[in-house]
Amino acid sequence: MTHPGEPHRDDLSGRLNRLRAGVLGANDGIVSTAGLVVGVAGATTDRTTILAAGLAGLVAGSLSMAGGEYVSVSTQRDTEKAALRLEARELRDMPEEEERELADIYRDKGLSEDLAAQVARELTEQDALRAHAEAELQIDPDNLTSPWQAAWASLTAFAVGALIPLVAIVLPPTGWRVWACAASVIVGLVLTGVISARLGSSRVGHAVRRNVIVGSVTMIVTYYVGLLFGVTVG
Repeated sequence: MTHPGEPHRDDLSGRLNRLRAGVLGANDGIVSTAGLVVGVAGATTDRTTILAAGLAGLVAGSLSMAGGEYVSVSTQRDTEKAALRLEARELRDMPEEEERELADIYRDKGLSEDLAAQVARELTEQDALRAHAEAELQIDPDNLTSPWQAAWASLTAFAVGALIPLVAIVLPPTGWRVWACAASVIVGLVLTGVISARLGSSRVGHAVRRNVIVGSVTMIVTYYVGLLFGVTVG
């Protein structure tokens, strides 16, 4: 049976999932852009070249993230709509079987046979499609996933994360660029690691170490690749 607090828990869960996706998007922006600009900084000391490469990476990465999220969520939304259409057709063609199926769901959750049948009957009389969508499909018909919202969130999160290494590497003097970028990236990765761990109720230390190690290895490898293929700017 649906209780008054359940929609609030579902809404909170949705917000936490979106926030977690935003944090992960920012983390991707930090790591990928840091790897790009540090690699270019290993190849050349020209500030304009580094800035141009960083901006190109920020724009390309943001659009790629947004496009990928849009396609993914659009597919999920289409799947949800198809499931709702199928459920509506089954409710129209075989209402009695569907009501028994709903009663079975609540009986499996621990209700007695009589109470499960009563709950199924009352929910069916109130809104049959909603009752089946929430109990059987775990879908809220009035709150389907939004591909545009997901795309904009991913684009923004990636861009914000990417700005951290980009600003940190173009503002300091030449001799401090890589170190300043590395320091800012580590701080950013610690922050995203802490937030993602808190949201996922996992160990903070493990999430932070993983983030910092991945980001550090990325910057070290790309920097030496840049040195290997470095050019002299006259």
